[in-house]
Amino acid sequence: MASPHHIESSVNNDNIKVSFEFFPPKNGKMEEQLWESVVKLAPFNPEYVSVTYGAGGSTKEPTLNTIKRIIDSNEVDINPAAHLTCVEASKEEVHNVVQEFRDAGVKHFVALRGDPSSGIGTKYQPHPDGYENAAALVRGLRDISDCEISVSAYPEKHPESPDFMTDLDMLKRKVDNGATRAITQFFFNNDDFERYVERARKAGIYIPIVPGILPIHNFTQVQKFAAMCGTSIPDWLVRRFDGLEDEPEVRSMVASAIATEQVVDLANRGFEEFHFYTMNRARLVFAVCQMLGLNQNGNSNGDENRNAA
Repeated sequence: MASPHHIESSVNNDNIKVSFEFFPPKNGKMEEQLWESVVKLAPFNPEYVSVTYGAGGSTKEPTLNTIKRIIDSNEVDINPAAHLTCVEASKEEVHNVVQEFRDAGVKHFVALRGDPSSGIGTKYQPHPDGYENAAALVRGLRDISDCEISVSAYPEKHPESPDFMTDLDMLKRKVDNGATRAITQFFFNNDDFERYVERARKAGIYIPIVPGILPIHNFTQVQKFAAMCGTSIPDWLVRRFDGLEDEPEVRSMVASAIATEQVVDLANRGFEEFHFYTMNRARLVFAVCQMLGLNQNGNSNGDENRNAA
């Protein structure tokens, strides 16, 4: 395995940009864990941090409260992005939510259709007075708000898409309707991601397509989630975690190394932006950013900094 110095020297750290995703807390203890993670990762100067949003506004208040805390805090200086879905919501309800977030200071939305309320794998049923899909949501959001709009993308295609062309057509519709960035579902095969980006460019999609990186806290849970969302688990990844069920410290080391290797490989292929799914835990993402050579100001940890230490 490459040494930290080799990892740091193998990529142009000055160009790397990161963002982090969190989900709204369900109780006071989870809220403090979330906030500790935000504060821990803030010194890496993320482009933004996103906060997820439950179907039908089920987490509207905790999402809004989390975003307000980020905006109002003296501890961090971060731009928040609010997730927005159209599941079980009328257009009017969605517009009201957008206005609440805008009033709080939000200028960046992550516009998603959202998973069916009946569960992943079941058929999505649009609200009779709502937006039928993410492309329509993006258009509605663009019509009522001058903001940055990120959308989802799927290197191994969305589970509901019959083929890649149908999947890319949906992404193209989202872009044509006003999306400014795409963030991918997590993946572990960088070749799949690179091929996906090539297909997207050939389809006339030129917005940034940011790879979603998931450091693995619990391999069994990731396997189950990957099966539901159509992400493949390579055999080499299974072997990396084989026999580590009772070795939590080793698991963490392996997980941070895998995520770092993935980002370094993508950076060497020319990709510069990375979106980390934190699961509201800072430890692994923090380790990855450190191994990438990002210092506490989000810049390259060059030789001059080491010599000054």
